[in-house]
Amino acid sequence: MCTGKCSRFIAVSLYPLALISIICNIVLFFPDADTSYAKDGHITEEVKYMGGLVGGGVMVLLPALYIHLTGKQGCCGNRCGMFLSIAFAAVGVAGALYSLVVAALGLQNGPLCKTVLLWTTPFKERTGGYNYLSDNKLWGLCTEPKNIVQFNIGLFGTLLATSCLQAILCAIQMINGLFGCLCGTCNKEVL
Repeated sequence: MCTGKCSRFIAVSLYPLALISIICNIVLFFPDADTSYAKDGHITEEVKYMGGLVGGGVMVLLPALYIHLTGKQGCCGNRCGMFLSIAFAAVGVAGALYSLVVAALGLQNGPLCKTVLLWTTPFKERTGGYNYLSDNKLWGLCTEPKNIVQFNIGLFGTLLATSCLQAILCAIQMINGLFGCLCGTCNKEVL
């Protein structure tokens, strides 16, 4: 496959992943589809780090745009363009890794929720080897917002998966850009 066509394929694949990351992060601010939790500051701490919006969103979307331009019409413009695509892809890897770490922390620590009278993170530092992810009987500790544990697991899990795919695609683009930089463009010969 031509390095330019590969760049275009990677960029087109990164667009929906960045959009999914942005949407997941925005939705995490509104558990139970209610704005009052965000207004009152009753939001899981990892949501405020905006890993999906900044890391998996903007820091992947900007490189995707440049990588797409690099692969315009199936061939890269020049070796310098492919070299720059390596740097942009590295920014994408960094953004995807940031989103991955934040999502993993969000899953590990669990949601901020109301337990009886207090707003707390009941699963954050549980001892005794109990993991709330594998024991759904513990989910009942959270009384408000409704279904917050499932909400957080679903969205942080989606962020985790999309950021893994983003990191892989951006790493592939770094290798592809290196080949394009060293081997040149894939121009068709005119007979």
